Amino acid sequence: MLSAKIGYSKSRDPLFPIIISILVASVLTVYPLSYTFSGWRPCFMFIVMLFWVLCQPTWCGVWFAFATGIFTDLLLDAPLGLNAFSFVVITFIARYLTRERRIMTFMNLWIITILGVTAYLTITFLAHIMSGTDFVFTRHWTPWFPTVVVWPIFYYVLKRWRI
Repeated sequence: MLSAKIGYSKSRDPLFPIIISILVASVLTVYPLSYTFSGWRPCFMFIVMLFWVLCQPTWCGVWFAFATGIFTDLLLDAPLGLNAFSFVVITFIARYLTRERRIMTFMNLWIITILGVTAYLTITFLAHIMSGTDFVFTRHWTPWFPTVVVWPIFYYVLKRWRI
């Protein structure tokens, strides 16, 4: 009662936006596209995971990245742990490098996302090479540009739940 008189407003919990954004990203990840367009599909789960890890560090951390990565592995029928490993490594590095930054501007977040997407595709590329999986080299790198272009849209849709 006293807090209402003082004008204290409780910040909104981002639990439902986190869940909804993961569900939307998972639908966009597995939505059927033709073969020519499917290679250009952005890494939606990675975008959502990285947004929440960078913009809600008290709610989403390394365990969130691990769970999102396992969920992505199951969605894409990828080797179990491939996306989880890459999501955790990138989350750890991003959190380590941004731990002393109090204010993360849009441009800082976008640059971190560009570096993160590059690292994610590199890690999965190296994992495919080491496992001997047959894949097309040029098709592996095609999601890079669409992911970098789509990230600002996700940012502006989700930014109201940013700390």
